[in-house]
Amino acid sequence: MIKEIQTDADSRMKKSIESLKQDLMKVRTGRAHTSLLDSITVEYYGSPTPLNQVANVSVLDARTLSVQVWEKQMTSVVEKAILTSNLGLNPATSGELIRIPLPPLTEETRKNLIKVVRGEAENAKVAIRNIRRDANSTLKDLEKEKEISEDEEHRGQDEVQKLTDKNIKEIDVVLADKEKDLMEI
Repeated sequence: MIKEIQTDADSRMKKSIESLKQDLMKVRTGRAHTSLLDSITVEYYGSPTPLNQVANVSVLDARTLSVQVWEKQMTSVVEKAILTSNLGLNPATSGELIRIPLPPLTEETRKNLIKVVRGEAENAKVAIRNIRRDANSTLKDLEKEKEISEDEEHRGQDEVQKLTDKNIKEIDVVLADKEKDLMEI
């Protein structure tokens, strides 16, 4: 029973870290990568549709993305969606191909992005701590109901704490990598 609680907590903590990694992929570094546009949706026949389901997104060079729209009439809709996406991108359309040059990051922009990244990492740490709290609460409930002994509860809490420490260290590593990536020129 204690092992099940630890396994559940560990899998939930890993999901929090994966979620953090996905969120950090959307934060723009100086290089072009297709995941920058993953959060963009376009109006396609009356329903919001992810951009990658109406167009082919690819990297032309280190600072340019290209979007090849599959249906010609969708070009202006896709271009408008990119403009209004709050990513600070200015697409240039030539026929059915949309080129998106990535502006170089200024020092001030980099520092602001690092603040955003640190906030995301802190949110992930809070999620991990909440998972620890839930696991410890479950262990205490089992001990109150006399399903496990007091010693087993303490051992279980120690194991959950070790899991928490390990996962928070992993978040710190992910954060350090992203900060390093952002500060590269």
